[in-house]
Amino acid sequence: MSSTKQQLNSNKSTFIPILIIAGLFFIFGFVTWINGALIPFMKTINELTSAQSFLVASASYISFVVMALPASYILNKIGYRKGMSLGLFVMALGALVFIPAAEARTYWVFLTGIFIQGMGMTLLQTASNPYITILGPIDSAAKRIAIMGIANKVAGALGSLIFGAILLSGIDEIKEKLSVVDATEKTQLLNTMADSVVMPYIIMAAVLFVLAILIRKAPLPHVEAEPINEIEEGKTTKTSIFQFPHLWLGVLTLFVYVGAEVIAGDTIIAYGISLGISGDEAKYFTTFTLMAMVATYGLGVFLIPKYINQAFALKASAILGIVLTFCIVFTTGFVSILFVAALGIANALVWPAVWPLTLKGLGKFTKTASALLIMAISGGAIIPPLYGRFVDSNKMELLSQGFSEAAASAQSATAGYWILLPCYIIILYYAIAGHKLGLKK
Repeated sequence: MSSTKQQLNSNKSTFIPILIIAGLFFIFGFVTWINGALIPFMKTINELTSAQSFLVASASYISFVVMALPASYILNKIGYRKGMSLGLFVMALGALVFIPAAEARTYWVFLTGIFIQGMGMTLLQTASNPYITILGPIDSAAKRIAIMGIANKVAGALGSLIFGAILLSGIDEIKEKLSVVDATEKTQLLNTMADSVVMPYIIMAAVLFVLAILIRKAPLPHVEAEPINEIEEGKTTKTSIFQFPHLWLGVLTLFVYVGAEVIAGDTIIAYGISLGISGDEAKYFTTFTLMAMVATYGLGVFLIPKYINQAFALKASAILGIVLTFCIVFTTGFVSILFVAALGIANALVWPAVWPLTLKGLGKFTKTASALLIMAISGGAIIPPLYGRFVDSNKMELLSQGFSEAAASAQSATAGYWILLPCYIIILYYAIAGHKLGLKK
């Protein structure tokens, strides 16, 4: 009876903090997943190649490498709550950079704004992910992170729909006009299109500034990870972060996972357009991927840890990812697009499972390990441009062989998804054996 009472009190004490952290996941989900609409938008207004356009994702995710360890240092100095507030403030500043970027229609200024927003998100992620992981029992951490994922991806779907409607509306007609008008009219058209980002980002900046102030008053309790054993089999405990092989493999796993997740969400609109689907229809495709993730998160909340453990969820996700990769490249048209969207199912439970499996047993090293895991988000900066470069080079080769522009675009975009296969194989290895390496049995 007393055990049940303690459980109820524990649930009650963590409900408000979970709700607040879910709100933060909603915010950076919204900001992150508008990249799916920004990529084809930037490609048009700045007349970019596929590889160049995917630098939108790079600018966002490379900030996690630059800022992760500084973010860990900042959080140690000022604490979780002030760190989260500072992160929101930095994100707001990044949103304001879009105003001069649109006026100048200069790609590197846009990328600077995205990078600054990424710095703010790094602070939020470095604070919120370990916080939600250790807020309750480690065995149910994947359930809590899955709830965060639902907030993140619902926000991403909304962001993708809203910004897709704002930025991609009429993009096909504009492309047609650009091919026939003179240089002066072309510049005017592109400038008008670029200006469409100004008001949305002003609103975004205002909301982020307000939230930065409000989070300072949020009731977030202080939590710390459980320490590792002081003595193991008569020997002193581990004294360095380099003595945890399962951590470093976890970092690699998260690196390739984020790359795969970004490809699934951020390439699908451009992929649909390359297959001949209009921009007005394709703008909804990122939402397909994110809704698949939300549904699977819901399943994870129900199943973990009562029916399946975190390692099994990770294993099943990796196997499904491998199967879907083959399905994408061996099908065509809208069916292939649906398989890309279905990657959302394969991806959903990877992040919730990898965090607790990687942080298990790290004790005092948890904060540093969390910063390393946040740095692994840079997979989203490196793997999608590799996809874009592969698509560009393959397209040039097909054109040289006499393929039409449309056929070369479609075939090269489809073949680019082969890059996902090694990513899911690495995830599968971590699920089967990697997460156990170096841990006391």
